Amino acid sequence: MKAVQLVAPQRFEFVEIPEPTPKPGEVLVRMEYLAVCGSDLKFYDRTLAPADYPLAVGRPCHECVAVVEESGGSALKAGQRAIVLTNQGGLMHYQAVPPHLVIPVPEKDMDPAMWVFCQPMGTVFYALKRLGSVLGQRVVVVGQGPIGLSFTDLMVRLGAKQVIATDVHDYRLETSRKLGATATINARRENVLERVKDLTGGAMADIAVEACGLPDTYHQVFDVIRRLGTVVIFGVPHLEDTFAFDWGMAYGKLPNIIVTNSMRAGEREGSVADCVDLVAQGRMDLSYLLTHRFSWADIPQAYLMYSRNKEGCLKGIIEV
Repeated sequence: MKAVQLVAPQRFEFVEIPEPTPKPGEVLVRMEYLAVCGSDLKFYDRTLAPADYPLAVGRPCHECVAVVEESGGSALKAGQRAIVLTNQGGLMHYQAVPPHLVIPVPEKDMDPAMWVFCQPMGTVFYALKRLGSVLGQRVVVVGQGPIGLSFTDLMVRLGAKQVIATDVHDYRLETSRKLGATATINARRENVLERVKDLTGGAMADIAVEACGLPDTYHQVFDVIRRLGTVVIFGVPHLEDTFAFDWGMAYGKLPNIIVTNSMRAGEREGSVADCVDLVAQGRMDLSYLLTHRFSWADIPQAYLMYSRNKEGCLKGIIEV
C-alpha cells in the first residue's frame, strides 16, 4: 500500500509498504482525510540527529478521518466513518488500530472532511475543562493559528467578558474578529503589553493562553496577566525544547499555571467525542479553519505551506 516517510528535514518520500493485518480485536481503517498539526512541525521543521532518519513510516501526522474496513469484532461497522486517534502516524492508506482510538461520526449533511477538525478542537475542549469557568473573565489568547482560533472560538462561546486575540498575521486576526474576539492585536506592529493595559483599563488579563510554542510568546503570557492570574500553556515548541525563562517576571505575578495535553492525560478520546457531539447537533461549525485542500501527491506542499504560513493557510485538508 501507499505511504509517506520523512527522510530528512522537510523532505518526504512516497513508499510502498505491506498492507497491515489486524491483530485480534483491532480495527482496520482506510484513511480518507488528513490534516497537518502544529505539533507535527516539531519533527518536520527540526534538523534531527542523522540516526533519527528516516522517521517511522506515516509520521508525523495524527489528525485523521477514516472509513472502517473491518470492525475486529467491535461495535463499529464496516463502512462507518470515524476519527482515528492514531499513535502510529497517519500518512498511509490503511492502518490497524485498537477500537478505543476510533471515534465514530454520524452521517450528516456536511463536508465529511470537516470531522478532522474535531481532533484538534477536542484538545482545546480538554484544556478548557481543566481551566474551569471563564464567564465574565478577561482573556488574552496569544497566537491565532488553528489552536489559538479554537481557544478564541470557545472563550467567546463560554461567556468571557473580553477575548483579546494576538498574532502577527492580519488574515488570522480577521478570522478572530469573525469568531467574536472583542479586540485583536497585531504583535508585529503594536506593543502587546501596552495594548492589553489599554483594552482592560489597566486591570490586565485574568487568563492568558499560550498557543504558539515560541520563546517570545511563552514570556508574553506572563506579561499580560494580572497578579494571581492564570496562564494556560498549550503551544508545542517547534525548533527547541529548552529556552531561557524570566523567573522574576513570572514570580512577580504569582500565577496559576496550567500545562495541558489531553493525550498524556488519557482524556483525548472523550474530549474529541464531546466535540463530535456538538458538531453533530449543529451547535458548532469548524469550517472556518479550512483554507486549502490537497491531494495525496501534494503532501510535501501541504506541510511546507503550513510550516511557512504561506498564502493565508490555517488548515489544509489532504484527501487520501
